[in-house]
Amino acid sequence: MPILNWIGKEQVVNHDKDVAFRLLNKDSKLSTKEDSENLIIEGDNLEALKALMPYYAGQVKCIYIDPPYNTGNEKWVYNDRVNSPEIRKWLGKVVGSEGEDLNRHDKWLCMMYPRLKLLRDLLADDGVIFISIDDAEIYNLRIILDDIFEEDNIIAVLPTVMNLKGNQDEFGFAGTHEYTVVYAKDKLRAKVKEFGLDEEEFEEWEEDEYGYFKKGANLKSTGVNAPREKRQNLYFPVYISDDNQIHIEQKRKSDLKIYPITDKKEMSWRWSKNKIAKESHNLIVIREGNTVSIYKKQRPGLGDLPSKKPKTIFYKPEYSSGNGTNQMKTIFGSKVFDNPKPLDLIKDLISLVADSDDIVLDSFAGSGTTAHAVLELNKEDEEKGNRKFILIQIPEEIKEDSTAYKAGFRQVIEVTRKRVEKVIDGVPTAKNERFKEGLGGGFQFMRLGTPLFDNEGFISEDVTFKDMAQYIYFTETKTALNTRKIDGLFIGAKNDTEYYLLFKGIKKNIIDNKILKQINKNHNPKVIYADKCLVNKATLAKHKITFKQIPYEVKVY
Repeated sequence: MPILNWIGKEQVVNHDKDVAFRLLNKDSKLSTKEDSENLIIEGDNLEALKALMPYYAGQVKCIYIDPPYNTGNEKWVYNDRVNSPEIRKWLGKVVGSEGEDLNRHDKWLCMMYPRLKLLRDLLADDGVIFISIDDAEIYNLRIILDDIFEEDNIIAVLPTVMNLKGNQDEFGFAGTHEYTVVYAKDKLRAKVKEFGLDEEEFEEWEEDEYGYFKKGANLKSTGVNAPREKRQNLYFPVYISDDNQIHIEQKRKSDLKIYPITDKKEMSWRWSKNKIAKESHNLIVIREGNTVSIYKKQRPGLGDLPSKKPKTIFYKPEYSSGNGTNQMKTIFGSKVFDNPKPLDLIKDLISLVADSDDIVLDSFAGSGTTAHAVLELNKEDEEKGNRKFILIQIPEEIKEDSTAYKAGFRQVIEVTRKRVEKVIDGVPTAKNERFKEGLGGGFQFMRLGTPLFDNEGFISEDVTFKDMAQYIYFTETKTALNTRKIDGLFIGAKNDTEYYLLFKGIKKNIIDNKILKQINKNHNPKVIYADKCLVNKATLAKHKITFKQIPYEVKVY
């Protein structure tokens, strides 16, 4: 297997282990639903991914990321906070322009490697990751993915057509595609579903020795320039044999001679004699009573031929990057971002691997398309859709000369959150009915808090009762704790289950009969966290109490 070396590699290969586990603190003012399990997290995604590890390691079914393409013409803000002077040298806040030497690739690799390691560990055993990228880093990305995920777990590298017309500014060839790189955590366990297609979509297509076709336009031209006098060279006889073969010269006496005449008016053919002679296999003869007509065979273009199984050339007209821009215009009333990912592309990727209850993660959230896609899929599933999304976006500053800044946004995370909020509630002024009706749902807006565990996974000495309560409650419920509702040992409740914590310091917390007197006297199930329990099992069962030991270390990672 090829091995890729770059400056700074030694310092970042295991850097994911050196990042401390931090708390996730909810901002209630920016959240939309108290008990939502959807998360939008503001912060550096390296630290945010590590913060998610105690709760979601091995649980995320689908990851989609759209990282910086590192073309040399862009600026990207991710700064891997490594203390090594060597890494600081390569991981500046701003990456150099195209005129700089190739050290920008070293910087990109140092940024991506530890993040991809954390993403892999968050994936479920049958989970799949999709990564959008272009030619600038596709080869470097492939090699580090083979290293992190192992090369046997690659599923596909999909050329993804984003601009069917092609970018005319590119040298030599008009670029039409990017790539979607697809890896599994374990390919033997992963499943890629098929698209749902109606069998009727196949009925209009036939097959000959040259491939699929369906009836296209009549070979007789009927436009303004169709009359014979305007196209003398396209007015000539065509001969059709008894077995419907087409020739420009008579082969047998029985051959039927046909001119391009419509309603007794002399017109012209769409094709020249030479083209008919060379491509008669692309014509169809249809006889209806005494009428004989010639039609072109319409061969399928890219994406025309329906297929339940997704193709290795990933294309639909809906995947055009222009659609992503137009969708943002519909939601916000202005362009806001350049080339946001189109909604239908992300919906299709998610639908191929994520079931109705699965978790979908995007750690380069940008305009929030992934959350929008999850919510729309849930809506389409009606009562069955309960996918959860987790978005991470660094509080990246927006340039003053950008459309987003002029629209009132100062950071990318504001656009991320506002878009999701709008599609949840609906966009009343939208001309596009797709966004007019709200999708429902909600999210909790989170920021990174203080470190709870050190980089070895052991609880920090200065952790408070409130810190531990937040950690435990989120572990149990996947929702943030409202610390104002803490009452003594009681830290919160969800779905009729009550949660309690004894935490007076490390290894000093024991459940005994005195403690039981401080517990609510009701019939709700209760979970109590402590170091030790001296109450017998019969008494615990009588009060519907489950004892759990305080997690003084993170064992999942």
